[in-house]
Amino acid sequence: MSLFCMTGLVMKWLLRKPYTSRYPFEPRHALAGSRGSLGVHLTECTYCTLCAKRCPAAAIEVDRAGRRWTLDRMRCITCSCCVEVCPKKCLTMETAHGIPTVTKDRERFS
Repeated sequence: MSLFCMTGLVMKWLLRKPYTSRYPFEPRHALAGSRGSLGVHLTECTYCTLCAKRCPAAAIEVDRAGRRWTLDRMRCITCSCCVEVCPKKCLTMETAHGIPTVTKDRERFS
């Protein structure tokens, strides 16, 4: 490859937009059909515990007596098994990604 061809190629690479995004500094855009996070709408929930039984990662805990629903986002693998089995359709798989977390806090819904 001659020096002239290589210089043209380098200039072309320097002037074009990068293929990747600068994720922590720029928001990540959701792609159509991607699985971002689990959405919970407990107004219709009957606390039947089917979602907790079906979850392969054991990320969901349902307390029928206390009418509480707990989700461990660090264990959730966004497989949407709980969404498929929910009889009232109060769980949805949203395309928007949540805020990154580094602690093992659990979300409690009442």
